[in-house]
Amino acid sequence: MLRYIYGDELKDYPKLGQSMFRDRAAQFKDRLKWDVTVDADGFEKDEYDALNPLYVIWELPDGSHGGSMRFLPTTGRTMVNEHFGDLLEGPIRSPLIWECTRFCLNKDASAQAAAALMLGGGEIMRGFGVAHFAGVFDARMVRIYRMTGASPEILGSSGAGTAQISVGLWSFDGASQARLAARSGISPRQSEQWFQQRFGVPLAMKTAISA
Repeated sequence: MLRYIYGDELKDYPKLGQSMFRDRAAQFKDRLKWDVTVDADGFEKDEYDALNPLYVIWELPDGSHGGSMRFLPTTGRTMVNEHFGDLLEGPIRSPLIWECTRFCLNKDASAQAAAALMLGGGEIMRGFGVAHFAGVFDARMVRIYRMTGASPEILGSSGAGTAQISVGLWSFDGASQARLAARSGISPRQSEQWFQQRFGVPLAMKTAISA
């Protein structure tokens, strides 16, 4: 299932949180050879994990991590603005744009996990009134985005081939939801229920229901 958990709540889900940070170490440090820090517990964490971000986590039946993404509003500190500003014409700062980073999949994740996470990202957009996600991605992600039908608008890139790094902007609409739902095998209604279990019915949805 999809869970929506803020950083300061991860202590309530020790198996889920610990396996997420260990999977991040396995993906970013071991497999991709990124210059990231792994602590004595085998966790990959950075300065943005300390800002109480919202995580969307695909939880496996045994309570461990299957995949995750991390979200922060661009009205505060973000990786895009502080480390990849050279790829942009100016900083991204808007209450309607959130940053999405640390897209991570367990090495044994099913083919549906990536689409499930993106479906969860879409629920955040709808529920919090977010118009776009901004994020940094490398060349390997292009195939995954294309496969799931969630390719971004590219704002800027550097490098070439497998070394290319880009900043992208994602939107979400009914057609995107339908594609991701079909790809993940999760019905739109089920996706909405998981979000509502955590945050309740979004204000915009309440307004539509009462109209």
